[in-house]
Amino acid sequence: MTKRFWLSFVVIFVLSMALDFVHHGLILHADYLQLPALFRSDADGQHYMGWLLLAHAFLTYAFVWIYLRGREAKPWFGQGLRFGFMIAVLAVIPGYLIYYAVQPMPGVLVAKQIFFDTVRTLILGVVVAGMNK
Repeated sequence: MTKRFWLSFVVIFVLSMALDFVHHGLILHADYLQLPALFRSDADGQHYMGWLLLAHAFLTYAFVWIYLRGREAKPWFGQGLRFGFMIAVLAVIPGYLIYYAVQPMPGVLVAKQIFFDTVRTLILGVVVAGMNK
């Protein structure tokens, strides 16, 4: 792995964690509090933070690796948006729809999760593309 890969990895990891905190920890926090049987309390969740970091490390590694292998000689901004969108289509949207099918989640919450996580993935796609013009 190159220096460019690892720099992209660090930036995307930090940005992904920050955007997830805004998305899940701030915007949707009140929604999650209404479903205590489905989600851990804030205190209990702290015990699992290492697993969250590990999951983001795996996601970030794959995200950056796939982008660097598949980029084309096209304008970076559009390429980043397309990449982010396709990752959302591949992972974000089906993931939340699967959770919706197997857990008693309110449809409005699932729609919010899909929307905000798709926006997050679009942002990450543009940033990784911008870093790797």
